Amino acid sequence: MSTKTVLTSADLEEIRQTALGAANPLGVAADVADAVETGRLEDPEDAGQALTLAAEIAESRSKLDAALRYADRAIEAFGDRDDSQVANTRAVRARILFRAGRDDEAAAELDALRPQLTAQPDAAAFITAALVVGKRSRQAEEWLTEAVKLALAERAATPGEPDEPASADDAGTLFFLLQQRHRLRHALGLQHDHHDNLAERLETRLANAGAVPAAATTTELVFWPQAEFDSLLKQWPALAEQYGADWDEHRARLEKELVRLTGAGRTGLAVFPATVDGLSKHGDPAEAGTRTAYARELTTAPNQIPWPPERNGACWCGSGLKYKKDCLPRSRA
Repeated sequence: MSTKTVLTSADLEEIRQTALGAANPLGVAADVADAVETGRLEDPEDAGQALTLAAEIAESRSKLDAALRYADRAIEAFGDRDDSQVANTRAVRARILFRAGRDDEAAAELDALRPQLTAQPDAAAFITAALVVGKRSRQAEEWLTEAVKLALAERAATPGEPDEPASADDAGTLFFLLQQRHRLRHALGLQHDHHDNLAERLETRLANAGAVPAAATTTELVFWPQAEFDSLLKQWPALAEQYGADWDEHRARLEKELVRLTGAGRTGLAVFPATVDGLSKHGDPAEAGTRTAYARELTTAPNQIPWPPERNGACWCGSGLKYKKDCLPRSRA
């Protein structure tokens, strides 16, 4: 996939959605980084975001030296900014360092990010994802627990605030902390506590309001880009029952499930790109528990693909075709 002469913010988002299904993802990453270096970004403020995208693509292909270079350049491009995008990039850098065996450096990066847990709604997801990659799931659970307690204490100290939030909107950042902690504790097999119960109550209220897909549908929205799908079935042919006999059937299943959820009043839908390496790290892919644990991890990953795209936009599956010519008709087959 070749990038355009000038890359817009919309182009970068499209690349994020399609790069894993491209014939040469590393070439896409190099093109994006070159666009930064040669001034081919329509908005120079996108430089940090673009280089972070390049880092994530290289990381997904285990090209860790390149991924780390891109991440370092992204942080440099952000300059003195101190916001959620910068924090996410630092978490990506920590993730890459863990994969490269540089655990002490990764841990130091995340220690510096820890205060963001109670400051940024999405920090719970990207910090947890990095710690899980570093095989520090228990530490992630401890950090999330402490952050939840701190947020609840601040809420209790605020005059007029009820002890329990009435909704996810009312909870604010606390909701994301509770949700992430609940999912992680489930993956760890820990017994429910009162914080888990609160998370479930808030998630139920939100799901009933039609704002998010129910947790039970998470495994149904795992998406395997074509190369990953082919590799998956080559190694575990029996998984055709779960994911489809071929890539066309796999995409049709996803499209139909997304349409079904929309008909049930759900919004804010997305699919979760998966890799064979990522699944294998959770255990035996033939085991349902392994697939469920990986699906839960994917819900915290930064490369989710929003659905639906525009009819004339690039299809979410990364084929390069327009949505109306590719996966849109699959729901009607």
